[in-house]
Amino acid sequence: MKNIKEFFWFCSGASPELLNRCPTENSKYTGIGATVLFTGIFAALAAGYALYTVFDSYLPAIIFGAIWGAMIFNLDRYIVSSMRKEGNFWKELRTAIPRLILAVLLAFVISKPLELKMFESEINGELILMEQALFKKQEDTIKARFAPSIMILNEEVEGLKMEVTEKETVRNDLRSLAQQEADGTGGSMRRNLGPIYKVKKDDADRADAELLSLKAQNDSLVADKQRNIEMLQMAYSEEIAGLNREKYDGLAARIDALGNLTKKSKPIYWANIFIILLFIAIETAPVFVKLIGGKGPYDDLLNTHEHGFDMYRVEQTTKYSYDTGERISKHTAPEPEQEVTPDIDPVAYVSRT
Repeated sequence: MKNIKEFFWFCSGASPELLNRCPTENSKYTGIGATVLFTGIFAALAAGYALYTVFDSYLPAIIFGAIWGAMIFNLDRYIVSSMRKEGNFWKELRTAIPRLILAVLLAFVISKPLELKMFESEINGELILMEQALFKKQEDTIKARFAPSIMILNEEVEGLKMEVTEKETVRNDLRSLAQQEADGTGGSMRRNLGPIYKVKKDDADRADAELLSLKAQNDSLVADKQRNIEMLQMAYSEEIAGLNREKYDGLAARIDALGNLTKKSKPIYWANIFIILLFIAIETAPVFVKLIGGKGPYDDLLNTHEHGFDMYRVEQTTKYSYDTGERISKHTAPEPEQEVTPDIDPVAYVSRT
């Protein structure tokens, strides 16, 4: 238990030497360290699952998940250990705001892959619908390129066939008139094959010849246009067959599917919100514990230790500055004036005078 406790102290970024002198602070920093550790574990699991959906392989997911978890653990440990208790709540709050913002961002990053795992079955169903919609959209895009040309050709074919049908109707009407003239049921109302009948028969024969010519011409045109329609339909089928039909199951697709589910279902929407809030609470818990907790013996010892280091640094800096000034003054001080020795020996000069 002692080793576990000291490991949690390490996770919290606290100094074991100072905590051993503050028994009342042991549980506090044990809890902070455990929170930081479990946040790193959650981050590793979330990153591992997210990377597994990308690489579809366990080895890179485990390796990169462990690296990501270690990075988040180290970052949380730094955030908690860098906060200092000075007894001024508002000053500490201003100092903690950047750390809280970073913790919230990390909570969003960590929670998203775990949300995808929690709603995996619902997301799989939504992905099928999204995949079908995507394929239909691709097919509609291709169809939009071919449909106008095929429609125009079909209209032209129908026009050619209608032209033949109309010509057949004219020919049949002329034949009917000639027949009525022959049997006396129409025209002159006399049954004979006289000149009127011959005129109407000639008109019917001429219409029949024109019909045969028009039909031969239009049949050739219809055959050409139908071949073009078949070629376009074949090209359309080939492009449809060449579409990318890979499974729609990437990380971005799953996030998109979760977004669609939250729009469609209120329960999933609120469950998603609560999961995010849960991870925000977990991620910000160590910071809030340090922020709302009172200033304890450990904080006093830590401040004393750091203040002693600062004073030692000031003392050494002052000493080095003084020694440096002394050495500089020795090199820059002017030399003392030397007494000028006369050329005449003063003793001999006095004796002469």
